[in-house]
Amino acid sequence: MSQSQAAPTRVHRSLWRDGNFLTMWSGQALAQLGSQVTELAIPVLAVLLLGATELEVGFLGAAGVAAFLVVGLPAGAWIDRMRKRHVMIWADAVRAVALAALPLLWWAGVLEMWHLYAVALVVGVATVFFDVSYQSLIPSLVRPAQMAEANGKLEATYQVANIGGPAVGGWLIGIVAAPVAILATVGTYAASAVALLLTRDHEEPRAADDRAPILREIGEGMRWVFGNPLLRRIVMTTGVFNFSSTLSFTLLPIFLLRELGFIPAAMGVVFSLGAVGGLAGAIATPHIVRRIGEARAIPVSAIAFSVVACLLPLAAAFPTIAFPLLVVQFFVASATVLLYNITQVTFRQRITPARLLGRMNASIRFCVWGVMPLSALAAGALGTWLGVVPAMWIGAIGQVLSAVFVVVGPFWALRALPDATD
Repeated sequence: MSQSQAAPTRVHRSLWRDGNFLTMWSGQALAQLGSQVTELAIPVLAVLLLGATELEVGFLGAAGVAAFLVVGLPAGAWIDRMRKRHVMIWADAVRAVALAALPLLWWAGVLEMWHLYAVALVVGVATVFFDVSYQSLIPSLVRPAQMAEANGKLEATYQVANIGGPAVGGWLIGIVAAPVAILATVGTYAASAVALLLTRDHEEPRAADDRAPILREIGEGMRWVFGNPLLRRIVMTTGVFNFSSTLSFTLLPIFLLRELGFIPAAMGVVFSLGAVGGLAGAIATPHIVRRIGEARAIPVSAIAFSVVACLLPLAAAFPTIAFPLLVVQFFVASATVLLYNITQVTFRQRITPARLLGRMNASIRFCVWGVMPLSALAAGALGTWLGVVPAMWIGAIGQVLSAVFVVVGPFWALRALPDATD
Protein backbone atom coordinates (compact mmCIF):
# COMPACT_ATOMS: atom_id res chain seq x y z
CA MET A 1 0.00 0.00 0.00
CA SER A 2 1.36 3.46 -0.87
CA GLN A 3 1.93 6.18 1.71
CA SER A 4 -0.85 8.28 0.22
CA GLN A 5 -3.28 5.38 0.63
CA ALA A 6 -2.21 4.69 4.22
CA ALA A 7 -2.37 8.30 5.40
CA PRO A 8 -6.14 8.52 5.99
CA THR A 9 -6.01 5.50 8.28
CA ARG A 10 -3.27 7.04 10.35
CA VAL A 11 -5.04 10.41 10.54
CA HIS A 12 -8.05 8.88 12.25
CA ARG A 13 -6.11 6.51 14.49
CA SER A 14 -6.87 7.10 18.16
CA LEU A 15 -4.07 8.51 20.26
CA TRP A 16 -4.66 5.62 22.65
CA ARG A 17 -2.68 3.58 20.11
CA ASP A 18 0.11 6.14 19.70
CA GLY A 19 2.92 4.98 22.00
CA ASN A 20 4.98 8.10 21.42
CA PHE A 21 2.18 10.43 22.53
CA LEU A 22 1.36 8.14 25.46
CA THR A 23 4.98 8.32 26.66
CA MET A 24 4.91 12.12 26.75
CA TRP A 25 1.42 12.10 28.23
CA SER A 26 2.37 9.77 31.10
CA GLY A 27 5.29 12.00 32.06
CA GLN A 28 3.09 15.07 32.07
CA ALA A 29 0.48 13.29 34.18
CA LEU A 30 3.08 12.66 36.90
CA ALA A 31 4.48 16.19 36.70
CA GLN A 32 1.03 17.75 36.96
CA LEU A 33 0.16 15.58 39.96
CA GLY A 34 3.38 16.70 41.65
CA SER A 35 2.84 20.36 40.84
CA GLN A 36 -0.58 20.22 42.52
CA VAL A 37 1.04 18.88 45.69
CA THR A 38 3.46 21.81 45.72
CA GLU A 39 0.75 24.37 44.95
CA LEU A 40 -0.86 23.33 48.23
CA ALA A 41 2.33 22.71 50.21
CA ILE A 42 4.08 26.04 49.59
CA PRO A 43 1.16 28.28 50.72
CA VAL A 44 0.64 26.07 53.78
CA LEU A 45 4.36 26.31 54.50
CA ALA A 46 4.22 30.11 54.19
CA VAL A 47 1.01 30.68 56.17
CA LEU A 48 1.23 28.07 58.94
CA LEU A 49 4.97 27.47 59.43
CA LEU A 50 6.42 30.89 58.58
CA GLY A 51 3.41 33.01 59.62
CA ALA A 52 3.20 34.93 56.32
CA THR A 53 1.11 38.12 56.28
CA GLU A 54 -1.34 39.12 53.52
CA LEU A 55 1.38 41.25 51.91
CA GLU A 56 3.94 38.45 52.06
CA VAL A 57 1.45 36.03 50.50
CA GLY A 58 0.96 38.61 47.75
CA PHE A 59 4.72 38.82 47.17
CA LEU A 60 4.93 35.01 47.04
CA GLY A 61 2.13 34.81 44.50
CA ALA A 62 3.76 37.53 42.39
CA ALA A 63 7.13 35.80 42.49
CA GLY A 64 5.63 32.59 41.12
CA VAL A 65 4.24 34.23 37.97
CA ALA A 66 6.52 37.26 37.53
CA ALA A 67 8.51 35.45 34.85
CA PHE A 68 5.56 35.57 32.45
CA LEU A 69 5.72 39.36 32.59
CA VAL A 70 9.52 39.70 32.57
CA VAL A 71 10.73 36.99 30.17
CA GLY A 72 7.51 35.77 28.57
CA LEU A 73 7.90 37.58 25.23
CA PRO A 74 11.60 36.91 24.54
CA ALA A 75 11.11 33.30 25.68
CA GLY A 76 8.71 32.74 22.79
CA ALA A 77 11.19 34.06 20.24
CA TRP A 78 14.02 31.96 21.71
CA ILE A 79 11.87 28.84 21.85
CA ASP A 80 10.94 29.21 18.18
CA ARG A 81 14.66 28.81 17.44
CA MET A 82 15.10 25.69 19.61
CA ARG A 83 13.81 22.14 19.82
CA LYS A 84 10.83 22.50 22.12
CA ARG A 85 11.10 19.04 23.66
CA HIS A 86 14.71 19.75 24.68
CA VAL A 87 13.63 23.02 26.31
CA MET A 88 11.02 21.13 28.33
CA ILE A 89 13.60 18.59 29.56
CA TRP A 90 15.91 21.34 30.84
CA ALA A 91 12.99 23.18 32.44
CA ASP A 92 11.96 20.03 34.34
CA ALA A 93 15.54 19.61 35.61
CA VAL A 94 15.74 23.22 36.82
CA ARG A 95 12.39 23.00 38.62
CA ALA A 96 13.36 19.77 40.37
CA VAL A 97 16.67 21.18 41.64
CA ALA A 98 15.14 24.48 42.79
CA LEU A 99 12.31 22.84 44.72
CA ALA A 100 14.68 20.33 46.35
CA ALA A 101 16.35 23.28 48.10
CA LEU A 102 13.29 24.01 50.26
CA PRO A 103 13.21 20.81 52.36
CA LEU A 104 17.01 21.01 52.73
CA LEU A 105 16.77 24.56 54.10
CA TRP A 106 13.94 23.52 56.40
CA TRP A 107 15.91 20.55 57.78
CA ALA A 108 18.83 22.92 58.39
CA GLY A 109 16.51 25.22 60.36
CA VAL A 110 17.26 28.30 58.25
CA LEU A 111 14.22 28.48 55.96
CA GLU A 112 12.83 32.02 55.57
CA MET A 113 10.27 33.75 53.36
CA TRP A 114 12.90 35.13 51.01
CA HIS A 115 13.92 31.56 50.20
CA LEU A 116 10.35 30.88 49.06
CA TYR A 117 10.44 34.02 46.91
CA ALA A 118 13.74 32.98 45.29
CA VAL A 119 12.60 29.42 44.56
CA ALA A 120 9.26 30.69 43.22
CA LEU A 121 11.10 33.03 40.84
CA VAL A 122 13.42 30.29 39.53
CA VAL A 123 10.59 27.78 39.15
CA GLY A 124 8.51 30.49 37.47
CA VAL A 125 11.16 31.18 34.82
CA ALA A 126 11.54 27.46 34.09
CA THR A 127 7.75 27.13 33.91
CA VAL A 128 7.53 29.91 31.31
CA PHE A 129 9.90 28.01 29.03
CA PHE A 130 8.19 24.69 29.76
CA ASP A 131 4.62 25.89 29.24
CA VAL A 132 5.28 27.83 26.03
CA SER A 133 7.13 24.81 24.62
CA TYR A 134 4.42 22.43 25.88
CA GLN A 135 1.61 24.18 24.01
CA SER A 136 3.82 24.55 20.92
CA LEU A 137 4.94 20.89 20.89
CA ILE A 138 1.60 19.22 20.13
CA PRO A 139 1.57 20.01 16.37
CA SER A 140 4.94 18.22 16.05
CA LEU A 141 3.69 15.11 17.90
CA VAL A 142 0.27 14.50 16.34
CA ARG A 143 -1.52 15.18 13.09
CA PRO A 144 -3.76 18.28 12.68
CA ALA A 145 -6.93 16.15 12.90
CA GLN A 146 -5.74 14.77 16.25
CA MET A 147 -4.90 18.08 17.96
CA ALA A 148 -8.30 18.53 19.60
CA GLU A 149 -8.11 14.96 20.93
CA ALA A 150 -4.56 15.55 22.20
CA ASN A 151 -5.51 18.79 23.94
CA GLY A 152 -8.56 17.14 25.45
CA LYS A 153 -6.48 14.27 26.84
CA LEU A 154 -3.85 16.63 28.25
CA GLU A 155 -6.48 18.85 29.86
CA ALA A 156 -8.29 15.81 31.26
CA THR A 157 -5.02 14.64 32.80
CA TYR A 158 -4.51 18.07 34.30
CA GLN A 159 -7.91 17.85 35.92
CA VAL A 160 -7.28 14.33 37.23
CA ALA A 161 -4.10 15.75 38.78
CA ASN A 162 -6.21 18.54 40.27
CA ILE A 163 -8.47 15.91 41.80
CA GLY A 164 -5.76 13.71 43.25
CA GLY A 165 -2.96 16.22 43.83
CA PRO A 166 -4.52 18.41 46.53
CA ALA A 167 -5.89 15.40 48.38
CA VAL A 168 -2.51 13.66 48.24
CA GLY A 169 -0.83 16.94 49.18
CA GLY A 170 -3.11 17.47 52.17
CA TRP A 171 -2.49 13.88 53.32
CA LEU A 172 1.30 14.23 52.90
CA ILE A 173 1.34 17.55 54.75
CA GLY A 174 -0.58 15.97 57.60
CA ILE A 175 1.81 12.99 57.73
CA VAL A 176 5.27 14.40 56.96
CA ALA A 177 4.92 18.25 56.97
CA ALA A 178 4.76 20.64 54.04
CA PRO A 179 8.50 20.90 53.22
CA VAL A 180 8.89 17.13 52.92
CA ALA A 181 5.76 16.88 50.75
CA ILE A 182 7.54 19.07 48.20
CA LEU A 183 9.97 16.19 47.55
CA ALA A 184 7.10 14.35 45.83
CA THR A 185 7.04 17.08 43.20
CA VAL A 186 10.81 16.85 42.74
CA GLY A 187 10.40 13.17 41.87
CA THR A 188 7.56 13.78 39.40
CA TYR A 189 9.51 16.48 37.56
CA ALA A 190 12.39 14.02 37.21
CA ALA A 191 9.96 11.43 35.82
CA SER A 192 8.63 13.99 33.35
CA ALA A 193 12.15 14.69 32.10
CA VAL A 194 12.78 10.97 31.55
CA ALA A 195 9.50 10.57 29.63
CA LEU A 196 10.40 13.50 27.40
CA LEU A 197 13.82 11.97 26.75
CA LEU A 198 12.03 8.86 25.47
CA THR A 199 9.56 10.84 23.33
CA ARG A 200 10.21 11.47 19.64
CA ASP A 201 8.87 14.41 17.66
CA HIS A 202 9.04 15.44 14.01
CA GLU A 203 9.83 19.10 14.67
CA GLU A 204 12.16 20.65 12.12
CA PRO A 205 14.47 23.35 13.55
CA ARG A 206 14.00 26.73 11.91
CA ALA A 207 16.49 27.53 9.21
CA ALA A 208 19.21 29.98 10.22
CA ASP A 209 18.17 32.38 7.44
CA ASP A 210 14.60 32.48 8.82
CA ARG A 211 15.63 34.54 11.81
CA ALA A 212 15.46 38.23 12.53
CA PRO A 213 16.55 40.43 15.46
CA ILE A 214 14.79 39.34 18.64
CA LEU A 215 12.62 42.48 18.97
CA ARG A 216 11.38 42.11 15.39
CA GLU A 217 10.48 38.47 16.01
CA ILE A 218 8.63 39.40 19.22
CA GLY A 219 6.70 42.04 17.27
CA GLU A 220 5.78 39.50 14.61
CA GLY A 221 4.28 37.23 17.25
CA MET A 222 2.29 40.05 18.86
CA ARG A 223 0.97 41.24 15.49
CA TRP A 224 -0.15 37.70 14.67
CA VAL A 225 -2.13 37.43 17.91
CA PHE A 226 -3.75 40.87 17.88
CA GLY A 227 -4.30 40.91 14.13
CA ASN A 228 -6.91 38.16 14.48
CA PRO A 229 -10.16 39.71 15.80
CA LEU A 230 -11.42 36.47 17.38
CA LEU A 231 -8.10 35.70 19.03
CA ARG A 232 -7.87 39.29 20.24
CA ARG A 233 -11.23 39.01 22.05
CA ILE A 234 -10.22 35.68 23.60
CA VAL A 235 -6.98 37.21 24.89
CA MET A 236 -8.84 40.19 26.40
CA THR A 237 -11.36 37.99 28.22
CA THR A 238 -8.65 35.65 29.47
CA GLY A 239 -6.39 38.49 30.59
CA VAL A 240 -9.08 40.33 32.57
CA PHE A 241 -10.31 37.05 34.06
CA ASN A 242 -6.80 36.02 35.13
CA PHE A 243 -6.10 39.42 36.70
CA SER A 244 -9.37 39.30 38.64
CA SER A 245 -9.17 35.64 39.65
CA THR A 246 -5.60 36.14 40.88
CA LEU A 247 -6.91 38.84 43.24
CA SER A 248 -9.07 36.15 44.81
CA PHE A 249 -6.79 33.14 44.64
CA THR A 250 -3.71 34.89 46.01
CA LEU A 251 -5.59 35.39 49.27
CA LEU A 252 -7.31 32.00 49.15
CA PRO A 253 -4.91 30.23 51.59
CA ILE A 254 -5.51 32.96 54.20
CA PHE A 255 -9.25 32.94 53.45
CA LEU A 256 -9.55 29.17 53.91
CA LEU A 257 -7.02 28.59 56.70
CA ARG A 258 -7.67 31.69 58.82
CA GLU A 259 -11.04 33.24 57.89
CA LEU A 260 -12.95 29.94 57.58
CA GLY A 261 -10.70 27.88 59.86
CA PHE A 262 -10.11 25.00 57.44
CA ILE A 263 -7.29 22.56 58.11
CA PRO A 264 -4.90 21.81 55.18
CA ALA A 265 -6.56 18.45 54.53
CA ALA A 266 -10.00 20.10 54.18
CA MET A 267 -8.49 22.70 51.87
CA GLY A 268 -7.11 19.90 49.71
CA VAL A 269 -10.48 18.11 49.63
CA VAL A 270 -12.23 21.28 48.41
CA PHE A 271 -9.74 21.59 45.56
CA SER A 272 -10.03 17.90 44.71
CA LEU A 273 -13.83 17.75 44.68
CA GLY A 274 -13.97 20.94 42.66
CA ALA A 275 -11.51 19.57 40.15
CA VAL A 276 -13.88 16.70 39.37
CA GLY A 277 -15.73 19.37 37.41
CA GLY A 278 -12.64 19.91 35.29
CA LEU A 279 -12.51 16.23 34.41
CA ALA A 280 -16.21 16.31 33.57
CA GLY A 281 -15.64 19.39 31.43
CA ALA A 282 -12.79 17.75 29.52
CA ILE A 283 -14.93 14.67 28.82
CA ALA A 284 -18.02 16.71 27.89
CA THR A 285 -16.27 19.26 25.66
CA PRO A 286 -16.48 17.29 22.37
CA HIS A 287 -20.19 16.65 22.95
CA ILE A 288 -20.92 20.29 23.86
CA VAL A 289 -18.98 21.55 20.86
CA ARG A 290 -20.91 19.23 18.53
CA ARG A 291 -24.21 20.39 20.00
CA ILE A 292 -23.79 24.18 20.21
CA GLY A 293 -20.82 24.75 17.91
CA GLU A 294 -17.16 25.46 18.56
CA ALA A 295 -17.52 29.25 18.36
CA ARG A 296 -20.52 29.51 20.69
CA ALA A 297 -18.79 27.34 23.29
CA ILE A 298 -16.46 30.30 23.95
CA PRO A 299 -19.08 32.83 25.25
CA VAL A 300 -21.22 30.12 26.90
CA SER A 301 -18.29 28.88 28.99
CA ALA A 302 -17.14 32.44 29.78
CA ILE A 303 -20.55 33.38 31.18
CA ALA A 304 -20.57 30.31 33.41
CA PHE A 305 -17.08 30.52 34.90
CA SER A 306 -17.28 34.28 35.44
CA VAL A 307 -20.67 34.38 37.18
CA VAL A 308 -19.99 31.41 39.47
CA ALA A 309 -16.90 33.24 40.80
CA CYS A 310 -19.19 35.19 43.15
CA LEU A 311 -19.75 32.06 45.25
CA LEU A 312 -16.17 32.25 46.55
CA PRO A 313 -16.45 35.43 48.67
CA LEU A 314 -20.12 34.65 49.33
CA ALA A 315 -18.98 31.65 51.37
CA ALA A 316 -17.73 34.06 54.06
CA ALA A 317 -21.31 35.24 54.66
CA PHE A 318 -22.56 31.67 55.15
CA PRO A 319 -19.80 29.88 57.08
CA THR A 320 -22.02 26.92 58.00
CA ILE A 321 -22.40 25.99 54.32
CA ALA A 322 -19.04 27.36 53.16
CA PHE A 323 -17.69 23.91 52.30
CA PRO A 324 -20.44 22.92 49.80
CA LEU A 325 -20.53 26.44 48.34
CA LEU A 326 -16.81 26.29 47.63
CA VAL A 327 -17.08 22.80 46.13
CA VAL A 328 -19.85 23.98 43.78
CA GLN A 329 -17.85 27.07 42.79
CA PHE A 330 -14.71 25.08 42.04
CA PHE A 331 -16.67 22.34 40.24
CA VAL A 332 -18.57 24.65 37.86
CA ALA A 333 -15.57 26.91 37.27
CA SER A 334 -13.27 23.97 36.52
CA ALA A 335 -15.75 22.37 34.10
CA THR A 336 -16.43 25.53 32.12
CA VAL A 337 -12.83 26.76 32.10
CA LEU A 338 -11.86 23.41 30.56
CA LEU A 339 -14.51 23.81 27.84
CA TYR A 340 -13.15 27.30 27.15
CA ASN A 341 -9.47 26.30 27.20
CA ILE A 342 -9.69 23.19 25.04
CA THR A 343 -11.70 25.08 22.44
CA GLN A 344 -9.56 28.21 22.25
CA VAL A 345 -6.17 26.44 22.52
CA THR A 346 -7.07 24.06 19.69
CA PHE A 347 -8.25 27.03 17.61
CA ARG A 348 -5.04 28.99 18.01
CA GLN A 349 -2.80 25.95 17.43
CA ARG A 350 -4.74 25.17 14.27
CA ILE A 351 -4.50 28.61 12.67
CA THR A 352 -0.88 29.45 13.57
CA PRO A 353 2.03 28.60 11.24
CA ALA A 354 4.59 26.27 12.82
CA ARG A 355 7.35 28.92 12.70
CA LEU A 356 5.19 31.23 14.88
CA LEU A 357 3.85 28.73 17.43
CA GLY A 358 6.31 29.60 20.21
CA ARG A 359 5.87 33.35 19.75
CA MET A 360 2.08 33.05 19.49
CA ASN A 361 1.87 31.11 22.75
CA ALA A 362 4.41 33.37 24.46
CA SER A 363 2.58 36.52 23.34
CA ILE A 364 -0.69 35.19 24.70
CA ARG A 365 0.93 34.00 27.94
CA PHE A 366 2.58 37.41 28.34
CA CYS A 367 -0.81 39.12 28.06
CA VAL A 368 -2.91 36.71 30.10
CA TRP A 369 -0.33 35.56 32.66
CA GLY A 370 1.82 38.69 32.76
CA VAL A 371 -1.00 40.49 34.57
CA MET A 372 -0.94 37.93 37.37
CA PRO A 373 2.13 39.16 39.33
CA LEU A 374 0.67 42.68 39.27
CA SER A 375 -2.64 41.28 40.51
CA ALA A 376 -0.93 39.24 43.24
CA LEU A 377 0.77 42.38 44.54
CA ALA A 378 -2.54 44.24 44.35
CA ALA A 379 -4.19 41.39 46.29
CA GLY A 380 -1.64 41.71 49.08
CA ALA A 381 -2.16 45.48 49.25
CA LEU A 382 -5.97 45.26 49.10
CA GLY A 383 -6.04 42.45 51.66
CA THR A 384 -3.97 44.58 54.05
CA TRP A 385 -5.99 47.75 53.40
CA LEU A 386 -9.58 46.50 53.05
CA GLY A 387 -9.41 42.96 54.42
CA VAL A 388 -9.40 39.56 52.75
CA VAL A 389 -13.12 39.22 51.99
CA PRO A 390 -13.62 42.72 50.41
CA ALA A 391 -10.54 42.12 48.23
CA MET A 392 -12.02 38.83 47.06
CA TRP A 393 -15.32 40.55 46.17
CA ILE A 394 -13.39 42.96 43.96
CA GLY A 395 -11.83 39.96 42.23
CA ALA A 396 -15.23 38.30 41.75
CA ILE A 397 -16.78 41.39 40.16
CA GLY A 398 -13.81 41.68 37.81
CA GLN A 399 -14.29 38.07 36.73
CA VAL A 400 -17.94 38.76 35.86
CA LEU A 401 -16.91 41.74 33.71
CA SER A 402 -14.22 39.71 31.91
CA ALA A 403 -16.80 37.78 29.88
CA VAL A 404 -17.99 40.90 28.05
CA PHE A 405 -15.30 40.72 25.33
CA VAL A 406 -16.47 37.33 24.01
CA VAL A 407 -20.15 37.62 24.95
CA VAL A 408 -20.55 40.86 22.96
CA GLY A 409 -18.99 39.90 19.65
CA PRO A 410 -19.12 37.67 16.56
CA PHE A 411 -18.97 34.28 18.31
CA TRP A 412 -22.76 33.85 18.50
CA ALA A 413 -23.12 34.29 14.72
CA LEU A 414 -20.61 31.51 14.00
CA ARG A 415 -20.79 27.81 14.60
CA ALA A 416 -17.25 26.70 13.76
CA LEU A 417 -14.16 28.78 14.37
CA PRO A 418 -12.08 29.57 11.27
CA ASP A 419 -9.45 27.14 10.06
CA ALA A 420 -5.90 27.95 8.94
CA THR A 421 -7.01 28.00 5.30
CA ASP A 422 -9.71 30.59 6.14
